[in-house]
Amino acid sequence: EVQLQASGGGLVQAGGSLRLSCAASGFTFDDYVMGWFRQAPGEEREGVACISMTDGSTYYADSVKGRFTISSDNAKNTVYLQMNSLKPEDTAVYYCAADLHPIFRSGRWFLTGLDYWGKGTQVTVSS
Repeated sequence: EVQLQASGGGLVQAGGSLRLSCAASGFTFDDYVMGWFRQAPGEEREGVACISMTDGSTYYADSVKGRFTISSDNAKNTVYLQMNSLKPEDTAVYYCAADLHPIFRSGRWFLTGLDYWGKGTQVTVSS
């Protein structure tokens, strides 16, 4: 059974930090690109960041570059998202995802081909 268990969300003031974790199981972790997407109420999903388990290459949405850092611990099948300098516009439910063949167009990670994703974790940034 595939499981992607996200944790670490919460309420934080603008300028603060949070660290999200995602523990994965039930598939061959090392074959995938692992990442995070978010969805705010009334908004479309946005691919935030992802990392290749094969070569460690990373992608960041323009909206989070310089503030968020994605990393992984392959031995633990776990992906992290360190979020610094949080802004109210970062408020959303954050989901962990696995993408075997990620699609990038116009500098954006397209989420239509995601293979697995888990239940999200709420991140709320107050102003």
